[in-house]
Amino acid sequence: MTTEIDKAAFQEGYKIGMPTWFGVAAWGLVVGVAMIKAGLSMPQALGMTLIVFAGSAQLASLPLIAAHAPLWLIFTTALVVNLRFVIFSAILAPHFSYLPWRTKAVMGYLTGDISVALFMQKYPEFVQTHGKLAYLKGLVYPNWCSWQIGSIIGILLGSQIPASWGLGFAGTLAILCVMLPAIVSRAAVVGVLVAGAVAVLAANMPYKLGLLVAVVMGMAAAMLLEEWLEKKQPTPADTNAAVLDDEKNDGRGAGHD
Repeated sequence: MTTEIDKAAFQEGYKIGMPTWFGVAAWGLVVGVAMIKAGLSMPQALGMTLIVFAGSAQLASLPLIAAHAPLWLIFTTALVVNLRFVIFSAILAPHFSYLPWRTKAVMGYLTGDISVALFMQKYPEFVQTHGKLAYLKGLVYPNWCSWQIGSIIGILLGSQIPASWGLGFAGTLAILCVMLPAIVSRAAVVGVLVAGAVAVLAANMPYKLGLLVAVVMGMAAAMLLEEWLEKKQPTPADTNAAVLDDEKNDGRGAGHD
């Protein structure tokens, strides 16, 4: 019975994630080309895409690598850009706390932004049910393959594609294809707007540090707004008290009638 549930859940995740494959592969292709254009050798680029598997961190670190920035700055930038995965881990942890650490490590490596967004659409709240791991696998396995196929093609074609093709613009479009479905709340919208505004204002900072500042400011704005919205929501105690008051008022009104 459990095997049948897992099989159905995997197929459901596979189908739900299917519309995102092209955008993920396109983004991977652009990052693959960018790695070669930044001066990485083919083995270095292949190693980066297979080991790092984080397009935003790769794109953020490439200008620093090309500018021969200090190693600590490259690692710090990639770390800050990927801090969102700490939030993703906190979101997914209650669902998969029972798994052995090796499985958690593998799934953590494979899980990306769009996979978390689609998983949370299916399971917005923690519930005890079968098939959740299989559903996540149905999302992350094809997503990883799409990224690697696109990235490897980009690496192989990097030396052949002229810069006049406007790959920077194509990369922006590919990133938008992946990012827009993940903007599902007011906090996310505010985070994107703040990060975009800061990135434009800080575009002239050395070593492309404007991107780093934009990411930090965008994340901070989103987290502060989300915390503020949570505080505004009525607690169950407040809701119960309001219901009791309404019932008392109705009772008094009935007595007067």
